[in-house]
Amino acid sequence: MSFLNELRTNVSRRYFLSQGSHLLGGAALASLAGKAFGSTAAAPAPGHGLHLPAKAKHVIYLHMVGGPPQMDLYDYKPVMKDWFDKDLPESVRMGQRLTTMTSGQTRFPIAPSRYKFERCGQSGAWVGELMPWMKKQTDDVLFMRSMQTDAINHEPAITFIQTGNQVTGRPCLGSWASYGLGSLNDDLPTFVVMVARPTNTEQVQAISARLWSSGFLPGEHAGVSFRTAGDPILYINDPPGVSRDVRRTTLDGLKTLNEMNYRQLGDPQTHTRIQQYELAFRMQSSVPEMTDLKTESESTFALYGEAAKTPGTFANTALLARRMVERGVRFVQIYHNNWDTHANVAGRLPDQCRDVDQPCYGLIQDLKQRGLLDETLIIWGGEFGRTIYSQGGLSDQNYGRDHHPRCFTMWMAGGGVNAGTVYGETDDFSYNIVKDPLPVRDLHATILHQLGFDHERFTVKHQGLDQKLTGVLPARVVPELIA
Repeated sequence: MSFLNELRTNVSRRYFLSQGSHLLGGAALASLAGKAFGSTAAAPAPGHGLHLPAKAKHVIYLHMVGGPPQMDLYDYKPVMKDWFDKDLPESVRMGQRLTTMTSGQTRFPIAPSRYKFERCGQSGAWVGELMPWMKKQTDDVLFMRSMQTDAINHEPAITFIQTGNQVTGRPCLGSWASYGLGSLNDDLPTFVVMVARPTNTEQVQAISARLWSSGFLPGEHAGVSFRTAGDPILYINDPPGVSRDVRRTTLDGLKTLNEMNYRQLGDPQTHTRIQQYELAFRMQSSVPEMTDLKTESESTFALYGEAAKTPGTFANTALLARRMVERGVRFVQIYHNNWDTHANVAGRLPDQCRDVDQPCYGLIQDLKQRGLLDETLIIWGGEFGRTIYSQGGLSDQNYGRDHHPRCFTMWMAGGGVNAGTVYGETDDFSYNIVKDPLPVRDLHATILHQLGFDHERFTVKHQGLDQKLTGVLPARVVPELIA
């Protein structure tokens, strides 16, 4: 009889646990739980373990999926006007490997930017005409024109800039921030991800939830994906006929069974499940309030642009990012797709820039007005840059650009960075770096520094190694990037 009772108990437990995701949030709770297999890491308390005074408490990372063309936006190359349709010299390319999209080309004709540039602000930063709102705030921004990466294709390049390694399965920057800093609001996730819809969908690049995975860190540090249409999280509302008391009773039962399971097996994923079910329950009250924009003034919408009223737009997610930071979310990641301009730059790039230019201005100015910019680090950029030579056909009205890892431009604002400056310099072809190269690892080390961490000491024991965001190759904090 004891064997039958144990069997019944185990079957009931498995059924109850299998129903938990549906009862308490389905896909959202699966996202909340994340993955943390093979790790002995345990989350520190908020603020615990900082190695130095933190300049930033929050991060808003705006990732332009596909790689914006730096020479059309921020890296002005007027000499290229004289090189139109001439071949890129081998002395410039120096045998660099090419993608399969252009490796078969017999020519590499130079495609000068068709857009006008203007020097702006006290820094004299060059900004292209497609970014008129950025021209108004260059003194709030640190431009990094000498970024370089190790990867030439999207999947490894995005993985590298998000996790510090081209191989998948490692924690992303947001997960490291969540793990190290802890939560500022028990009713909201520490790390939130939103994928904005671009106006132009000519060539949308595939991305997946592995980019906001917690890797070998505990599962509660994975990014929680908010939907950009409909309910922000699936099953955020109680289903018909289920009262809050019934849901609370169900949750208490699940917690008891999960605690029994944890005592028997010691699986850290079970402990994560207990914590995240509780968070999901609290989010049923906090998330609807946070995502309700009815309380925002018309002046705020005017700041971000009319598109901020439309769910799913980049402007809408940028405004939500400000609301999240106000309420204590540590790390907000926004992905904006369709920057992979292999062709039709003239047709696609204006749409891309209109999507993000005013909202980025609005976000920086909104945070500044509310006294939040100094403690919020904003990061903007893609996974690599684009080539000065044209992929495919070239005319004076249109062209395409292939992937380029050797140099690209990113910018940061707030969070104690050296705003109003331009760091790094590329050659006349925007092809090679001639001053102050900035590898992705150095950028990561500097970001961690602003959050209060020494990247060499911020490690987690995993598979017998002291794992860190910056990996095993040399990396340094770049003092010129810091105010």
